[in-house]
Amino acid sequence: MKYPALRAATVACLAVATLTTQAAEPKSGAAEKLYQANCAACHGVKMEGAVGPSLGDHAWLHGAPTKANLIKIISKGVPEKDMPAWSPALSASQIAMLADLIAANAAATGSGAAKPAVALTPEARAQRDVPDLSGFKLPKGFHIGVYANQVSAARSLAVSDSGIVYVGSRKAGKVYALVPRADKQTADVVTVAEGLENPIGVTLLNGALYVGEISRVIRFDNIDKRYAQKPSYEVVKVSLPNDKWHGEKVIKAGPDGKLYIPVGAPCNVCDVEDTKSAKIYRMNADGSQLEEYARGVRNTVGFAFHPVTKVLWFTDNGRDEMGDNTPSCELNVAPKAGLHFGFPYCHGGVVPDPVFAKGRSCEEFEPPVAKLGPHVAPLGLTFYTGKQFPEAYRNNVYVAEHGSWNRTTKSGYSVRLITLYNSKVVTDTAFIDGFLRGEEVVGRPVDVATLPDGSMIVSDDYGGRVYRVTYDEK
Repeated sequence: MKYPALRAATVACLAVATLTTQAAEPKSGAAEKLYQANCAACHGVKMEGAVGPSLGDHAWLHGAPTKANLIKIISKGVPEKDMPAWSPALSASQIAMLADLIAANAAATGSGAAKPAVALTPEARAQRDVPDLSGFKLPKGFHIGVYANQVSAARSLAVSDSGIVYVGSRKAGKVYALVPRADKQTADVVTVAEGLENPIGVTLLNGALYVGEISRVIRFDNIDKRYAQKPSYEVVKVSLPNDKWHGEKVIKAGPDGKLYIPVGAPCNVCDVEDTKSAKIYRMNADGSQLEEYARGVRNTVGFAFHPVTKVLWFTDNGRDEMGDNTPSCELNVAPKAGLHFGFPYCHGGVVPDPVFAKGRSCEEFEPPVAKLGPHVAPLGLTFYTGKQFPEAYRNNVYVAEHGSWNRTTKSGYSVRLITLYNSKVVTDTAFIDGFLRGEEVVGRPVDVATLPDGSMIVSDDYGGRVYRVTYDEK
């Protein structure tokens, strides 16, 4: 199983709501606090497994769960599974406390020595890990298949006119090219660049591939002809905050020829009105004339432009620590520059912040056009402009909901179809369900895009693959 590594600062923020005070047992309490802040989002609040494997009764493929071995694993990470090395972020004593806690849990749940593993080729392992495709639910006539496997930590998608798909990643630090095979049903995976800092954002403009890292934007010129040559790149001269918390940069080329790039809030909730954070910017292709386009945006990880009106639509992730059922994540529309979307004063269009809303009203701010639900983590979105799908599915919004990590009952884990009439939301229904099966997570959708043949692709950073959806009325 592959799973994305998580930023320590981000997880620390998200896990605050789950922490409890354990004054009677300070050492165990400190270890539990460390675990919840740095490990729970990946391995589960109770070590039951989430994005990453269980830390209880299961096959320990990297050695028995002894304290010494756990210290080694936590310190050095597991790069091939996208688990980061924690030694730069945590002290030796903190790592030792975590190792004690996890070892005790493994012993309590009956875990022992590693079970013998069958050696598999990477191709066989990737195929083995593909979930049962019949478990996905789509509208009648639609079919889903795996377009590309072994796309570790697959995030944002950008499709060139020639049909090559460029994929950003997270902790994998790579940018990929998915090159269609002769059958057009699947693609080969080529690594364009590696060793980058969370390059989740990719977009194409004037034949160049732009990539958003945490601390910079880089450009690969003439990319369709150079993707297989480990091409060189240029650094775009633009100054943006490089906070790790909500600091990953998605990026999108607009119909005006400019690049749009958001800067998330470096917190769960905080007032950053007078800083560059919690805003969406736009700039020229060379990084010049950086200007604020929208503010009050907590953490957007996906946006698109309406194919007819050319207006910007974007998702926004709601704040944590207000319970399972509030506030709602958002789908927003910014028809012009200068609008304020509420953060940190108002959430979901109707929920005043308990700390920052004093003296403010939700009516002051731009409301969302759709409330997507609490903690569903909406990321990428697209307008379907192909001709393969029936007319009713065209020019509507498709949103990838990555799924909750800390909600009592999981939510999200689907691709939603939001139908429009005159750019107003009419319905919000599931287009692809089945990434969550009972309590088992088999995938986490991140971004959605359309291929030249009219089929749709969906990235999944949990499984490290890209799916393809086709339509056949037969």
